[in-house]
Amino acid sequence: MSDKFDYAGLGLKCGLEIHQQLDSRQKLFCRCPTRIRDITESTYEFFRYLRPTASEMGETDRAALEQSKLRRKYIYKGYDSTCLVENDDEPPTGVNQEALDIALGITKLLHMKPVDQVHVMRKIVVDGSNTSGFQRTAFLAKDGHIDTSAGPVGVGVLCLEEEACQKIEDKGDSIIYSLDRLGIPLVEIGTEPDIISPAHAKETAQQIGMLLRSTGKVKRGLGTIRQDVNISIARGARVELKGVQALDMIETIVEREVERQVNLLAIRDELLAKGASACDTIFDVTGVFKGTRSKVIVNALKKGKVLAVLLPGFAGFTGREVQPGRRIGTEFSDRAKTSGVGGIFHTDELPNYGITPEEVTMLREAVGAAEGDAVVMVADLEVRARGAMESVIIRAKEVLEGVPEETRRALPDGNSSYLRPLPGAARMYPETDVPQVEVSADYFNSIETPELLTERAKRFESDYGLHRELSEKIVYSQYLPLFEEMMRRFAENPVVSATLVVRTLTGMLPELKRDGVDVDRLEDCHFMDVFGLVAEGGITKEAIDSILRTIAAEPCMCAKDAAVKLGMDGIDMDLVEKFIDQVIRDRIDFVKEKGPAAVGPLMGIVMAEFRGKVDGKVLSEALKQKINIHSR
Repeated sequence: MSDKFDYAGLGLKCGLEIHQQLDSRQKLFCRCPTRIRDITESTYEFFRYLRPTASEMGETDRAALEQSKLRRKYIYKGYDSTCLVENDDEPPTGVNQEALDIALGITKLLHMKPVDQVHVMRKIVVDGSNTSGFQRTAFLAKDGHIDTSAGPVGVGVLCLEEEACQKIEDKGDSIIYSLDRLGIPLVEIGTEPDIISPAHAKETAQQIGMLLRSTGKVKRGLGTIRQDVNISIARGARVELKGVQALDMIETIVEREVERQVNLLAIRDELLAKGASACDTIFDVTGVFKGTRSKVIVNALKKGKVLAVLLPGFAGFTGREVQPGRRIGTEFSDRAKTSGVGGIFHTDELPNYGITPEEVTMLREAVGAAEGDAVVMVADLEVRARGAMESVIIRAKEVLEGVPEETRRALPDGNSSYLRPLPGAARMYPETDVPQVEVSADYFNSIETPELLTERAKRFESDYGLHRELSEKIVYSQYLPLFEEMMRRFAENPVVSATLVVRTLTGMLPELKRDGVDVDRLEDCHFMDVFGLVAEGGITKEAIDSILRTIAAEPCMCAKDAAVKLGMDGIDMDLVEKFIDQVIRDRIDFVKEKGPAAVGPLMGIVMAEFRGKVDGKVLSEALKQKINIHSR
C-alpha cells in the first residue's frame, strides 16, 4: 500500500493494543476448561439486566453511562462445563498459575519489567459481555520494546485478563451471549505511540504476533487474537479503533482514520468560516408527516413521533464524505443509534425514502430553516427519538470543534463506526475477591524464554534439511506443534521426511479444502495414524491424499481401514510386473525406438494404475528393468 498522506507532516501518533487468548488448560479465575462449545450444546440459560456502578472515588465512567442508556436484556447460554464463577454466583478462585507463567514468558520476549505483586482490578463493562458487569484484569509488566525496520517501538503495558463472553445474536432489545469463552485467559499488550505509518503498524502487529506464537502457548484461529489501534493527528484527537480481526486490514484502518480526521478538520474550518452552529431545541414535526407515504415514518407513527433538530449553516455538509461511503450524516446516525433508533434522515439526502419535496419544504418551515441550514430528523418511539436527537446535537457541536475523542468499531472495509466515548479511570477499581500474587526475582528468572519462530525456522533448515520457504511455512502455521511431534516420533524413519510432512500439512490440506473436503474434521491423531502407516510401509506417500479425503468423510475410520476401503493396502508385485509387461507389449515399437528414454512417458501410465498402492520408486525401477529387457 502506498502512503496516501504525509504522516510525519500530519503529526501521526499511532499505537496498538493486542489482545491474545492464552492456550491454558483452565480459565483464569475458575477451573473450567477453555474449550469453545457449539451453541447447540447449551444445557441452560439465564438473563440479567446490568447498570453502571460508581468507582471507589464515587465517579461513574462516561462510556459505561452511555452503554446503559438502552435497558437491554442479556441472555447467557451455559453448558455442562460452565461453573458458578462464570454465572457470577460464586467468588472467583485465585489467578491461574499456568496462565501467569505463560504471560511472564511473553514479558521476557517483549523485554519488559514485571511488577513485584500482581493485583487484580475490576474494569466496568455494562454491554453484557460479562455476567458480573465488569472484567477482571491485572497489570503485569511495563517498559518493554520490540525492534522494527523503523526503529524500536515501546511496549508500555502488559495485562493479564479474562476474556469476555462470545456474542451469539443481537436482537436489539436483547443480546444472546455464550459463556464458553468467558474467563479464557488473555494478555493485553499496549505499545507506545511510536508507530509512524500504516505499513509500520502492520509490521509492528506482525512482530508482536510472531513473538506471541513463539511461546507455543497461545490459541490460534478466528477471534483468538484482536488488534485495537489508537490513532491521532496534530489538531485531531485520540481515537481507539476496536476489533481489527484481520492483520491485512491494519494499514487500511490507519489510513482511513487519518483520512477521517483530516476531513473532519477541513469541514470544521469551513463551517466556522460560515458561522455555522447547532441549536439545542428539539422540534416535534409529527404533524408535517400526517398522511405521508414513507413506509419508515408510517410504521414509526403507529407508536411514536417524528422529532427534528436545526443545524444552521450545515446545508451540504451533512452529506460531505469523511471516509469512502461514510458522511457527516453517517456520524450523526451512529450517535443516534445509541438510543435504539434504526437511523436518521437529513435534508442533504431528501427528498428520498418516500418523503416528498413538499414534505421537505414543510419540514424546513416547521423548524425555521434558512437556505443554508440543514435539518436532521428521526421517527421512532418518543423516548428513543428524543435521545437520538440529543445525541445528534452533541455530535454536531463536536463537528464544530474538530475531532472528538471516542472509541470506534473497525468495519470489514477498513472504515469505522462510533461505538462509545473513550473510557476513563473511573471504570477501574480493586478486585477484593482475588488475592495478590508475588512475583519474586527467583520466580521470574525461572520462567523459560521461548525460542523465537524466526530462530526455530533456521533450526528446522539445519536439523531436517527443509527448504527455507517450507521451514517458514510450518513455523507460522497452526500445525507447528503437530509437525514437531511427528518429527520426534518418526525421527529415525527415512520414509516420513520433514519435507513430506510439511508439504502435506501446508500444501495438500489447502488443496483438499478448495476441493470441498472438510479438513477441520481431521485431528492430530488422524495425521499420526496416516503417517504411521506410511512409515510401516502399509501405504505409499502417494496414497496420503486419498486416505485423508476418506477419513475426513468418516472421522471414526482409521488409516488402515481407509486404505483397505480404497484398495491401497498393498498389492502383489507379480501383478505389477504383468501390467508393465502388457504396457510395453502394446507399445513395443515405441520402446525399441526410444530405449531407456521410454521410461518417462510410460511411467505416467503405470502410476495411474498403481498410484497410492505401490511406491513410485519401486514402480520406476521395475519399469526401467523391463524396458532394458525389451529394448535389446
